[in-house]
Amino acid sequence: MKFDGTNWVNVGNPNFTVGEAPFIEIAFNPTNGQPYVAYQNPSNDRKATVLKFNGTSWVPVGLNGFSEGYAYYISFIFDANGIPYVGYMDYEHLGAETVMKFVGNNWTPVGNVGFTSEGADYGSLAFSPTDGQLYLAYSAEACLENATVMKFNGTKWVYVGQRCFSPDDAYYESIAFSPIDGQPYVAFQNGNWDKAAVMKYDSVMVGINERQESKLSLHPNPATDKITIEASAITTNSQLSISNLSGQQIIIREITSPKTKLDIFSLPSGVYFVRITSEKTVVTGKFLKQ
Repeated sequence: MKFDGTNWVNVGNPNFTVGEAPFIEIAFNPTNGQPYVAYQNPSNDRKATVLKFNGTSWVPVGLNGFSEGYAYYISFIFDANGIPYVGYMDYEHLGAETVMKFVGNNWTPVGNVGFTSEGADYGSLAFSPTDGQLYLAYSAEACLENATVMKFNGTKWVYVGQRCFSPDDAYYESIAFSPIDGQPYVAFQNGNWDKAAVMKYDSVMVGINERQESKLSLHPNPATDKITIEASAITTNSQLSISNLSGQQIIIREITSPKTKLDIFSLPSGVYFVRITSEKTVVTGKFLKQ
């Protein structure tokens, strides 16, 4: 809907998508002023879909459901030349981030698909006003959902400063650039009491107090009926939990050995998150049940 100066009125038909439209984002093409929306399309196997309003109706931009698999936490922006970009947590690639842009008549990857080294929740995209490079802020699942920022340098995605830089877990990231000095800022819900926090990138601090992570090994991955979980920092009071994409804990148990074998035959196919909590450390991982 748009505000016409007096009332909120519909842009095209109301309820114009074929089905539900979760994770919806809206952006305007800077070259022609047309509004676009990107969303997860449950009517097309929960894949990413983009529509634009051509002045009369909402029409597809490329294929409906152009992503390989389920697309979560969609972020949608345009570059200065009017090219749309969509970023999303890519279920097909174990929940890592994929970014695509619309070139010609097709959606094509920006760098590798599933380029993050871990699951990427709450992704947010922005272009640097100084060099035009595309940045991504997200919650990194492999380091307790701490905030992480990457940029595409024209060839590949690289970290901006320290990976997992927030002091606590971070959710619902939003990245923006200062119009004064071009520095990137990231806002997020801080895991410490769930209050708002904002951090900015200061290159002087890069490398200081970098987090040391414990290793978690999951194999085979993908798995079908059994999976072996190995972690180094296991104590007598360690707890193992496995959750689904909705956050529901499916398995909870105490473990005392660095190696645990689980029967997952009865679990529905999908992505699952593993979390091992001990007296001094927490390690996380992810596996795909086929």
